Amino acid sequence: MNPWSADEFTEQLRNVGEQQYHDKHPFHRLMNDGRLDREQIQLWAANRFYYQKNIPIKDAILLSRIPGREVRRKWVQRILDHDGFGDDPGGIEKWLRLGEGAGLGREDLESERMLLPGTRFAVDAYTNFVATRPWIEGVASSLTELFAPDLMTKRLAAFEKHYKWIDPAALEYFRIRPPLATRDSEHGMELVHTYCRGREEQQRAVAALRFKCDLLWAQLDALYYHCVDPT
Repeated sequence: MNPWSADEFTEQLRNVGEQQYHDKHPFHRLMNDGRLDREQIQLWAANRFYYQKNIPIKDAILLSRIPGREVRRKWVQRILDHDGFGDDPGGIEKWLRLGEGAGLGREDLESERMLLPGTRFAVDAYTNFVATRPWIEGVASSLTELFAPDLMTKRLAAFEKHYKWIDPAALEYFRIRPPLATRDSEHGMELVHTYCRGREEQQRAVAALRFKCDLLWAQLDALYYHCVDPT
């Protein structure tokens, strides 16, 4: 098979998000419509924290497997964005502040006492995927960032409208993330277009992105069937 053209490859990747990104999940729609109660929002924040704190671990694993120095020099910024550097406390700290704004203590998030088994399984599977698959497939899996800016913008508006009991200052993560996600997705797209030249490599990149979307969906499944529709 001939490789897809650059435009066709981009379309294939974007189609994954249009079909499978977790903004379409029932739990996410309930959240954006303001139909979750305080305990459900708290459970979501605590479970999502497990994903947030594992992002720099995943990126550190991927960084160790990237052969090119120039690629590594750009990729390392993702770790700093989440762990913090200099005066920037980082995304993990901002998520802890979100939890506090929602009425949780830091220990509630850091102890993992509210973590659902399905969330742990999904996040750990993602870290394992990046550790065991070719590094460029790990890059491709990160391309959910293509769809994140729109999701974050809508989430911020929904929280400001429907969940006024959360301190507005605690929503800082949602405010700072869209431009970073745009930057990261542009870099990721540049890499997959550079290193996925044949049709088989391109298809594996699309499959990696689909796998990541499935993991994000599975995390919301765990929440939905625990606290919305336990039957």
